[in-house]
Amino acid sequence: MSVNSFFKLFTPRDKKFFPLFEESSKSLIQLAELLHECVNAPVEDREDYFAQISSLESKIEFLTQKTNLELGRNFITPFDREDIYSLIKSIDYVADNLNGAANRINIYQVEKITKSIRKITAVNLEACQLIGEGIENLKDFKDLNRVYEICERINKLENKSDRIFDKAVQEIFENETDVKNIIKYKEVLSSLESATDKCKSVANILESVAVKHS
Repeated sequence: MSVNSFFKLFTPRDKKFFPLFEESSKSLIQLAELLHECVNAPVEDREDYFAQISSLESKIEFLTQKTNLELGRNFITPFDREDIYSLIKSIDYVADNLNGAANRINIYQVEKITKSIRKITAVNLEACQLIGEGIENLKDFKDLNRVYEICERINKLENKSDRIFDKAVQEIFENETDVKNIIKYKEVLSSLESATDKCKSVANILESVAVKHS
């Protein structure tokens, strides 16, 4: 038995932080699902999606604040305090950018949703689902090998998002003549691509924690 494994036997089961991580990641998945459904829905059905997405983003922000409060109240944490702060904050950043994309679609009145927008929302949904799975497997450090696999997959999704974004921007400037539309589409795409970047940040933190406890 390794030294780390020996000390894990005497580490109290976390009842504060992982429930918050799990609730945040579940809310993030719901948000990503709603955004993907939204960009595939008729224009007249989007308003309800926007409201639900905004509500979930606010919920994740509240959970982030609650996690930070718990850091101040608890001396014993399941892993490094800096990593706990970085993990919950990175999840919050993903939610911020997904909500930002929804807001831009709403405020700019983007009626026609391009294939590229739909593709990146699908990429983000998969990445968010993987974040949820990664957190579940990190709990009690039960399957760290799976955490590494998940992080690698999220990194590949981030590269895929970059390719979709670059091609989409190129096509916009080649084919779109209305300056307003160019701005609208680029703003939405930038928020979606930034969300995937933040998913990669979450993966980097998960991987770092897994390495420290392997």
